[in-house]
Amino acid sequence: MGNGPDIHELQTIEHDVIVIGAGGAGLRAAIECSRQGLNTGLVCKSLLGKAHTVMAEGGMAAAMGNVDSRDGWKIHFRDTMRGGKFLNNWRMAELHAKEAPDRVRELEEWGAVFDRTKDGLISQRNFGGHRYPRLAHVGDRTGLELIRSLQDYGVHSGIHVHMECTALDLMKDGDRVCGALAYWRDTGRFVLFRAKAVILATGGIGKAWRITSNSWEYTGDGLAMAYLAGAELLDLEFTQFHPTGMVWPPSVRGTLVTEGVRGDGGILLNSEHKRFMFNYISPRFAPETAASEEEANRWLAGDKSARRPPELLTRDEVARAINAEVKAGRGSEHGGVYLDIASRLPAEVIKKKLPSMYHQFKELAEVDITRQPMEVGPTLHYHMGGILVDAESQMTTVPGLFAAGECGAGLHGANRLGGNSLSDLLVFGRRAGIGAAEYIRSLTVSPQVNAEQVQAGIRRATDILNRDSGTNPFVIQDQLQDMMGKNVGIIRTKSELETALGELEKFKAEAARVKAHATSQYNAGWHTALDLRNLLIASEAVAKAALTREESRGAHTREDFPGERDEWLKYNVIIRRGRDGEMVVEKRERKPGPAPLVEIANSKIEDLESGKVGADYK
Repeated sequence: MGNGPDIHELQTIEHDVIVIGAGGAGLRAAIECSRQGLNTGLVCKSLLGKAHTVMAEGGMAAAMGNVDSRDGWKIHFRDTMRGGKFLNNWRMAELHAKEAPDRVRELEEWGAVFDRTKDGLISQRNFGGHRYPRLAHVGDRTGLELIRSLQDYGVHSGIHVHMECTALDLMKDGDRVCGALAYWRDTGRFVLFRAKAVILATGGIGKAWRITSNSWEYTGDGLAMAYLAGAELLDLEFTQFHPTGMVWPPSVRGTLVTEGVRGDGGILLNSEHKRFMFNYISPRFAPETAASEEEANRWLAGDKSARRPPELLTRDEVARAINAEVKAGRGSEHGGVYLDIASRLPAEVIKKKLPSMYHQFKELAEVDITRQPMEVGPTLHYHMGGILVDAESQMTTVPGLFAAGECGAGLHGANRLGGNSLSDLLVFGRRAGIGAAEYIRSLTVSPQVNAEQVQAGIRRATDILNRDSGTNPFVIQDQLQDMMGKNVGIIRTKSELETALGELEKFKAEAARVKAHATSQYNAGWHTALDLRNLLIASEAVAKAALTREESRGAHTREDFPGERDEWLKYNVIIRRGRDGEMVVEKRERKPGPAPLVEIANSKIEDLESGKVGADYK
């Protein structure tokens, strides 16, 4: 058995399936597993309800046509593909656009209380990159309502919830996943989860950067565990910097300012009080964008013949524009730009439509957004890259291992449209649950846990506590965040990325000697030390993928390779483990999209609306 505890003495919990992560994707996957008759365990790093999904404030994108009847799945699909710069997985984008309306209506049946139109339908608002008002919303607290509704429905569905429990390593029987080793954060005791399938819904990797909207849980846990288990990673270079995070005061720098502010008419101003976004319109991908303030205002007033404001360009374009204004010396007092809604809407309307934003700025920055502009700037918000999954089932390249939500990859391509994340959680969380159930039903023999794997995981974790001396884990994470911000930020170059990879090798060496003092109970230093492995794997994968892709596309901008290159549309960048355990980067040729979908994605809006294109494709 080797050194280490006897696994028969280890706390062991058995389920048919365990879902790791209790955000929107994890909850929806767990609900579906339970509906499929599986004994389901839900493992969450924090408390139930504390998921980062609550930070998705603006709404969930679904082509329901409640506010503009011209909307439909084909136009939503077209917007998603164009927003992702055509690097999206064609089938995932199709499934998402088709199934999102049913998932939103289902959520309403489960108790979600949406804002309403005058006719009593679910209200939908405008958002960047979306042709029509498409985001079903609950003020600016949509993510919170989604979590509340799923959580309430889920706990009445027989799901077993394991809170404040962090997964450390996936267990495998041969090539199949058979559970996970975890530990209770309060006591430090280890627990072994045995399962026939595992669904990862662990979110992104934002805590590798200092300025981020992400909460403390976002340390790339699922990404790293999947990679170490043999799964392939996809599109890691595409890290989305949301254009509008708070820039003042420093204690809340990076905290999200919902895109709903701009969707409801907010405008971006530089230090000269000029509306600068008109200078940054990309004709190739934004032909529906107004080139004048007069036309933009007509669109906001409801003129359906007018084009939308440039503030509603895709997030990568707006973030780069803000970055350019600040670099040109036209930034705000504290290094951002101004977001003005006060001059656009009456105070009572702002308080009604954007209650969270009103209170957030009032309490944290002493700014009354009904009277004065907000200071905002780009913040690391979302990761389009993640674990490679099958479009239909969400299974990874490792049998029995599934991924959904932000830790999965494929739907969003090179850049995610605002609002697509919440409907993504619902659509593919459900599909992961169905996929896991079908996989489990196909098994003829239950996989068994290997004792040596369990012992190795426990030794790795406890070595940190048993060393006489070592590096401070908080220092390494602080240095990592500083380095990633400088070298793997919004604008990238070959020399900076190579510097990043060199620094990451040093961090890995230091992390191997990391020391956490005292015992395992309530030990924040130990928790941070354990997170470092995952953060370093995720950071290396992003830097290597970014160095490999020699073009600028979507959320990945190379200063030394400006503009998109048709050659690179043929490839995805894949990260996998080599024979010797090193990280291998691979350019993999993409399969061409189905002809009908290619035609829809490349068509003019008027041709889709008139039925000239795509009418026969259901």
